[in-house]
Amino acid sequence: MKLIFIGDIVGNPGRKAVKELLPLLKLRLGLDFVIANGENAAGGAGITINTANELFDAGVNVITSGDHLWDQKEVVKLLESEPRFLRPLNYPNGVPGKGSNVFNLDNGTFVAVMNLQGRVFMDPIENPFQFALKEVEQLRQKTNIIIVDFHAEATSEKIAMGWMLDGKVSAVLGTHTHVQTADEQILPNGTAFISDVGFTGPHESVIGREIEPIIARFLTHQPRKCEVAKGNIMLKGVYLEIDEKTGKAISIQRISESLPSK
Repeated sequence: MKLIFIGDIVGNPGRKAVKELLPLLKLRLGLDFVIANGENAAGGAGITINTANELFDAGVNVITSGDHLWDQKEVVKLLESEPRFLRPLNYPNGVPGKGSNVFNLDNGTFVAVMNLQGRVFMDPIENPFQFALKEVEQLRQKTNIIIVDFHAEATSEKIAMGWMLDGKVSAVLGTHTHVQTADEQILPNGTAFISDVGFTGPHESVIGREIEPIIARFLTHQPRKCEVAKGNIMLKGVYLEIDEKTGKAISIQRISESLPSK
């Protein structure tokens, strides 16, 4: 099967990139499935029901999230009502929503998607490594095709997760840092890995935000309002080919597509 994972969608520019570029990618690559991290889709901070529906209407099958999950109050309704929207699995018991789900494609193939959040330099929620092992064991009873979004800050934590899950899942894909890395690879036992898939939105920016307020904040250590930038809109992510019988990755390739300026 052929799928893409779209990196962290930032605000209206990111949503625009998905709406305009994803249909072209579907045609060009013959995609079966599309996953996107949408935790910054609403104004660069969180996600709403309307912005989630925009992404679903554009052709995204599953939306994952991360540490900005709670930035919009209505996300609770989204978590309770939308099985295609995932939160990090390693929240404590009782938190609304699901951290993984299994999806049935039109051709009868089952695909599992799991969302995890790291703890190094981030809020110390439950241990993602322990949660991952337990959840993968359950998911593999339903399908061999398992895609993991590991939303984490530290490269070492992401790499460790990749090696721990090598041969147990189809892919471990890093999100959160918004800078696409060049370490895409297939690990020895068949798991595709990349430290960070990058972000989708304005790249004439500081990871999606206007440049000058960010520089001013670093210079003065005073708070600044940092709006979503507008220039050089790009869609970043990875393209994967997965063996449907074994669940092992056949290939992983970085995606970097620019939205034509008008």
